[in-house]
Amino acid sequence: MKILVAVCAENSITKAAERLHIAQPAVSIAVKELEEYYGVKLFDRISRRLYLTDTGRTFLEYAAHIVALFDDMERSIRQWELSGKLRIGASITIGTHLMPRYVNAFYRNHPQSSIDVFIGSSDIIEKKILRNDLDFALIEGTVHSDSILCTSYMKDRLAIICSPNDPLYKEETLTIEHLLSRPLLLRETGSGTRELFDHTLASLEYDYTPAWESTSTEALINAAGEGLGVSVLPHMLVQDALKKGAVVELQISDLQLGRGFHIICHKNKLLTGLAKEFIEMCGNFNADTQ
Repeated sequence: MKILVAVCAENSITKAAERLHIAQPAVSIAVKELEEYYGVKLFDRISRRLYLTDTGRTFLEYAAHIVALFDDMERSIRQWELSGKLRIGASITIGTHLMPRYVNAFYRNHPQSSIDVFIGSSDIIEKKILRNDLDFALIEGTVHSDSILCTSYMKDRLAIICSPNDPLYKEETLTIEHLLSRPLLLRETGSGTRELFDHTLASLEYDYTPAWESTSTEALINAAGEGLGVSVLPHMLVQDALKKGAVVELQISDLQLGRGFHIICHKNKLLTGLAKEFIEMCGNFNADTQ
């Protein structure tokens, strides 16, 4: 269709080929194929010049309209790449502490974009990625499906907190046995925070039963501050409580709880330019604020 419109506009196969940056024989073949396919004659060829037939003029009206629609579609798709909709998942820690800043910063550069955010535990996020309910997600912890691509983009650690009046805070040297002697106030099974803690203690051959399990970080911080036990939470989520003195951090020499934050997507997902730009911004945002 584009070739036919170009031939009519230039009134020459040679000039149409130059305009479209293709070989002249390819233009001639395309015109011939159109005539053969529809069983009509589009051009009269007289004295080495082309003249549209009546059928050709009718065909041109439709072809020009189709080409214009196609060009409009391409422009719209390219614009959508930079002003479309994103469906982003975030685990609790990232969703609470980082995602609001990420989205706010992105909106400043892309005010026409639309961003839907789902915040939940890492295992729920993973299921949504596999069902294509999310374009990509930012999580702490690891993924379990081979169908998901996982890329580390920043580091974090878990903090062990308790009340300033907790008996452990008075100990000069603490071990894992000291930690397990107190009621444990933990995130729910399936969260990245809980998974790291469970995996670390299991690798050291320790077993335990938590006294509290909650999806609410605030509830666990408050419980620890009230002296109800010891909680293990992302450091970035307890910084304010530590600064206010509501809780204190315990140092246990034989317990390392560092971890990475990851960006994940389905391995078959074709990310838009907008999605790639958001992901790149997250990495740069972290580098600029550390």
